[in-house]
Amino acid sequence: MKTAPGAVPVILVGGGMILVGDTLNGVSALHRPEHAAVANAIGAAIAQVGGEVNRVLSLDAVPREQAKEEATQHVLREGTLPDSVEIVEVEEFPLAYLPGNATRIRVKAVSTLALG
Repeated sequence: MKTAPGAVPVILVGGGMILVGDTLNGVSALHRPEHAAVANAIGAAIAQVGGEVNRVLSLDAVPREQAKEEATQHVLREGTLPDSVEIVEVEEFPLAYLPGNATRIRVKAVSTLALG
């Protein structure tokens, strides 16, 4: 959907993208994301990339920050922008039946996919 009268960038996704050449009138740039042919909607193609860690840690031996760093590394390995990484969820469940301050920790990070 074009919402401005000037030239705008276009992201091509879906099976019909093969019908579009290298230029279009009124378009400043054409972007074809990796795996765009199988994208079912533009929202799916531009959504942030997520990475999650779900582990049992001994907080006496391993700091919470390690789980956050692991989640961050998950999204960075997927080709995201390092300055856009955000930890969006942290859940901790203490496990009283295990020694060493054992805790099940779940951390979710998101980041913006680097297009280009």
